[in-house]
Order: sequence, then C-alpha cells, then structure tokens
Amino acid sequence: MIKQYLILLGFLLFAFTPLKTVNAESVSNIKEQYFSTEDIVREILSPIIDKRLIKEYGYDASTWVWQRIVGITYNHNHSYDVAVRVYIPFNDKEDLVKLRISLSCDSEKNNELKCNRGLNIEIVEYKHLSHL
Repeated sequence: MIKQYLILLGFLLFAFTPLKTVNAESVSNIKEQYFSTEDIVREILSPIIDKRLIKEYGYDASTWVWQRIVGITYNHNHSYDVAVRVYIPFNDKEDLVKLRISLSCDSEKNNELKCNRGLNIEIVEYKHLSHL
C-alpha cells in the first residue's frame, strides 16, 4: 500500500512540477567595431605598398608599419593622389609613398566620354625620408 502511495506521489510531483527549460541564446564573440575611412584606405593600399617595400628592402620589409595618411589630392581626371608615411622597423627608416587611385568610370557622376577605365592603383612617387 505504501508503494502505491509513493508511486502516486511521484507521479503527481512529476505531473505538476514544471520542467525547467534552458533557452540557448546566440552569443556573438564579435564586439562592436568601428572602422574609420583611413582603415578602409589602409586595407586597399597595403598590398601595393607591401610589394614596393619588399622590392626596395627585401623580405625584411614585410613587417612595415602604416603611420598615417599625409595628404589626399583630387585630380581633374577623376583620380586621387594619396601620400602615406610608412615606417620600416628593421632598419629604422621612414618612407613616403604617393599612390594614385584612379576610380572606375561606370558611375553616372563621371562622364564616360572623358573616362573609360576600371579601378587602378599605382605608385607615382616614392621617397626615402631621413633616419629617425
């Protein structure tokens, strides 16, 4: 008889006790990040600067440091000249790299009669600055 009451009590506890459920939430490990215009320009220009520095100094220059954009000039042929100061730590040198960014002409803003090219980035000037 006691067995029957224990079984009934166990069944009632099981029936009326709410089961706890765990709701899994997606946890994002990505923190909010802020990207400036200079960060975007750095990502676009870094491979070209990297190739030039390796040509100038060898593979030791592959660990160069982007210091800052020194100047940006708009040209009348729908291109921009961007001057960037870089630091090469292995020989404690600072260089100035001037690049020309020619935008593609497939937008309505640019007159396609004057301009018929795609995106092009080239180094127009390279200067070795004095030792630091």
